[in-house]
Amino acid sequence: MIRHEMRLPIPGTPPTYHQFSLSGNCRKYQPLARRRQAGYCHSVATSDTVRPHPSPTVGPMATFYRLPSGRWRAQIKIRGVRESESFPTKTAAIRWAADRAAQIEHEATAAPGTRYALSDVLTKYRDEVTPSKRGARPERTRIDAILRHYPVLVSTKLAALTPERLGKWRDERLLEVKPATVTRYMTVLTSALEHARREWRWLAVNPMRDVRKPGAVPHRERTIQWREMRILLKAARYSRKRPCRTMTEAAARAMLLAIRTGMRAGELCAITWADVRADYVILHTSKIGEGREVPLSRGARRVIEGMHGWDPERVLALKRQTLDALFRKLRARAGLRGFTFHDTRHTAATMLARKIDVLTLCKVFGWKNTKRALTYYNPTASDIAKRL
Repeated sequence: MIRHEMRLPIPGTPPTYHQFSLSGNCRKYQPLARRRQAGYCHSVATSDTVRPHPSPTVGPMATFYRLPSGRWRAQIKIRGVRESESFPTKTAAIRWAADRAAQIEHEATAAPGTRYALSDVLTKYRDEVTPSKRGARPERTRIDAILRHYPVLVSTKLAALTPERLGKWRDERLLEVKPATVTRYMTVLTSALEHARREWRWLAVNPMRDVRKPGAVPHRERTIQWREMRILLKAARYSRKRPCRTMTEAAARAMLLAIRTGMRAGELCAITWADVRADYVILHTSKIGEGREVPLSRGARRVIEGMHGWDPERVLALKRQTLDALFRKLRARAGLRGFTFHDTRHTAATMLARKIDVLTLCKVFGWKNTKRALTYYNPTASDIAKRL
């Protein structure tokens, strides 16, 4: 048996004590029920019923409950945000509710620059914008790396994110990786902050616009020589007299087709048998987002014919990441180094430039600017001398 005080409405009146058992519902005790209904009950101790206690400090958005364990649970609901927490005392619960309600109110009324940090921009951009891009995978990887390795930078509020702060991060990054890598990471930050400025209105000015990027990196001029091609084909056990048998051989045939046509790895992996015509293939999309028709030479048609029976739907039946990994392993098995699969595009441009004019070359490769031909056309001085 325990004793609970019932305060009467008349000040100075001695308190009246009532006794009741902890078992059962308190509603069955009529004197207590009548006083509670009349609004005289100051505090209610219950055995199997929990009663709310509105807070005089926080207001009607906060409610407090006495848990069976004796702790107090505070629950707040303000501006569509509902949160709850338990505390050993009611005073602590009221204090938390008041502080949290004030914080939510401030976040709802404050300017976006003081509410959001760079991490909020990158996370929202990664989850909502990046998936719609063709290069979603590498961009997501770079965003995750920034969030994981630079907590001080990403925790900076947008209002405090200045070009000086970003320039300091760039200089620190240059001490760790090459300028080309820093440029790619800066491009991601620029795109995310610009999207937040234009679409979400979180920024008035993009601070990355005033941060100078590292010096331009010289373009690669590496081409794959015929001797290296033969060594790769021998390591892959390639034969023109029989169809493709292994994935390594499929990677070798993809290299040949890339050198014959100038197509990128992603474009090669996307070709289906329905896209193959007598003397050209149809690309429905590309790196720049537009498709094109790629003419096929006799050697390119021979490579495609050797893929019959390999897959009923796709010509190569390889993913771009798989093709890149297989090509690296094949290069290591052949004992070669110094070139990548993308260098087949440089090789193709250098070879085709001897047969067709620059405008036709741009049409084949899908370039809108003829200056791109200077990037991929990489003849040696000896090759030029032979043509003089």
